[in-house]
Amino acid sequence: MKKNSIRRLCIFMSALGAGFLMSGTDMAGVASFADISIAGALPLPLSATVLTGSFLSCMLTKSIGKNIVKITAMVIITIVKMFYEPKNTPRVSGLTTLMGVLTAGTAVSALIGEIPYKLLFYTFYGGLAGFTAYSLSYIIAGLKKRFVLDFSTTTGCAYAIVYTVCVASLCSVKIPYINVGLIFGVTVTLFGAYYYCHTGGVMCGALTVCGAFLSSVNCGMNVVLLPASGLITGYLNKQKNTTASLCFVGINFTLMVLTGITQNSIYSMIDIVCSTILFLIISPYYSDKWFTTGSDRTSALPEMINARMDFLADTVKAIRTESEKISEMLSRKREKEVTTEDVVNAVCTSCPKKSHCWQVNPQNTKSGFMKLSAMTEFSEETFPYEISDCIYKNGLLNFYRKMTAEKAKERIISLRQSDNMTLLSEQMKTIEEIIHSAGERTEIRFSIPVSKIVKNKLNKFGFYPSEVIAYYNMGNRLHTEIYFDRKNAPENFTRVCDLVSDELRVPLDSSVPVNSGEQVRIRLFERPLYKLELYSASVCSEGTENGDTYATFGDGTGTSYVILSDGMGSGKNAAVESRMVVKMFSRLIGSGVDYPSAIKLINSVMMNKSPEETFATLDAVRIDLDTCGLTVIKSGASATLIRHKGNVIKIMSPTFPIGIYSKSEVFSCKCDFEEGDIIIMFSDGISENEYRFIKELLLSSDDLKKIVDEICAKADVFNPTLHNDDITVIGIRVLNNI
Repeated sequence: MKKNSIRRLCIFMSALGAGFLMSGTDMAGVASFADISIAGALPLPLSATVLTGSFLSCMLTKSIGKNIVKITAMVIITIVKMFYEPKNTPRVSGLTTLMGVLTAGTAVSALIGEIPYKLLFYTFYGGLAGFTAYSLSYIIAGLKKRFVLDFSTTTGCAYAIVYTVCVASLCSVKIPYINVGLIFGVTVTLFGAYYYCHTGGVMCGALTVCGAFLSSVNCGMNVVLLPASGLITGYLNKQKNTTASLCFVGINFTLMVLTGITQNSIYSMIDIVCSTILFLIISPYYSDKWFTTGSDRTSALPEMINARMDFLADTVKAIRTESEKISEMLSRKREKEVTTEDVVNAVCTSCPKKSHCWQVNPQNTKSGFMKLSAMTEFSEETFPYEISDCIYKNGLLNFYRKMTAEKAKERIISLRQSDNMTLLSEQMKTIEEIIHSAGERTEIRFSIPVSKIVKNKLNKFGFYPSEVIAYYNMGNRLHTEIYFDRKNAPENFTRVCDLVSDELRVPLDSSVPVNSGEQVRIRLFERPLYKLELYSASVCSEGTENGDTYATFGDGTGTSYVILSDGMGSGKNAAVESRMVVKMFSRLIGSGVDYPSAIKLINSVMMNKSPEETFATLDAVRIDLDTCGLTVIKSGASATLIRHKGNVIKIMSPTFPIGIYSKSEVFSCKCDFEEGDIIIMFSDGISENEYRFIKELLLSSDDLKKIVDEICAKADVFNPTLHNDDITVIGIRVLNNI
């Protein structure tokens, strides 16, 4: 509330100051219409404030009679806005300003008997004032949608018109030895040249000269070569700001000498020196966060796409290699041969003739066993004659029949496993190729200055990233992606985050470093609008190790994930499966894979990692911390309960767990969600009989810890079966992060 009050007060004082300052200004030999246009563009309360400031200025300078048309026009505009305020569009603002000036001018001219002479003038004057009001209102409407000064397309034209009128009006402000309008215009030109190269210097310089000429010919002639100095200074944008500023002053002084030194040109040099000092004071606090020219959206898009795609392809390759190694290890384990000792231990242990066979007649016994192991069909007719007097003949035949069947089964499984692994490997190789060649359109604004600043700062302190990409997202939050070669990756990424935060004077958080195998990436970002409050509770059914695994992580772009996986059964084996799912999911998401693709890849790995039936559920929520957008993601998981606006919503998924079916099934649902809402996730140890109890808890309490603990504690009460499963309950709430 205090911040809003201060903000409103600042806006009110700015409107009052604008009316007061612009009231006594001139342009092209007549009174400037800047204050009229400002009053026409602003909403009713501020329009009346501009009128008040202009009236106070006229009273102090005793020029009410001279400015009676302007005062009357602003009074008419304010009265009209009382009736048309809800329709205060740029077009309405422009027409209101035109009609206000025309009405006021006609009325005053009629009183002094100069209607034929003045009517044409006030029509032209009102048209210029109305067009300027339209441009300013267009700018204000854009700022309400997105608080960024957008100099691209038609919005840039509106800024150019308002800027030119502002410079022209300020040039007539009477202050000894200096010209406020020229100081303002030259400072903007220097900023444009330094931060937006020669294009910015030329454009800002040309508009400044245009405004100066509209004020007076002498004023315009004093800075007529400003676009040239802006052009030359623009090529020095890679130098330090002090070097560029000194060169700018030197260029202007040289041009002044070449064109002839006069008293007016000396005063202009004073203005240029003042502008340069002002630039040096302000430039350390300048941020392109609040400005866009359109070109910064695509200027480094190829570099960003290449870096991201290469990193993602390396990650997929690393996962493919790891899965191949696991499959090879499991295959070696299955290829164990059955030895004679195994047969003896299984069949001959209790035989009374064992010592006679293996001690008295060992050669015939070994020969008979070798013949048995080489057979493919077993019967009494084909039984080896060397051991024909064996009293456990049927036991031996049955044992070898069983072993032969198991070998055949193992061979089939091995062949299938080999085929599946080959197919998976080819699929993942295809994915690598697609990722390398693919690109995506991103709604971001790339920042060349910030990228350069971050890289130079890290190099200065002994960190040498291979790539630094800084950009602003749609929420106007700064993000910085820093890529290191694996060999040059720092051990302490917190130090990197602190250095960048100090240099940019922006508090930044960092994501968990992601290793692709060849590169390591860290993402630094401004804190988003929202944050997560999370509480969990677990119960292990066997008292040893919980088969459920959960994790919460962010992808470094302002999106957070909470994932819960329940392995098959309970205990250690189930924990291995669920941990694998959670680990792979977080790694793939952190690398930039979208969640449907990530789940498909995980399913392929789970299907091919071993011949045994193993699977795990996946239950995840994806929360955009800029907009509070919620997506529920499920593969064979239990229901998720969401409390939203006094109601409890149950989200269920008719899908198979990961690893149980060759074709993965992913259920996703976007849900309405806002600050203060609660999400409850749980494993299948929670019975559906408890859902009604959970709903009552959610509607009656805001204590997240109490809700989670109560659900976990009452699980046994609502479970109708004697078999208990591992239990994990997670409660999530979104809070304001400002």
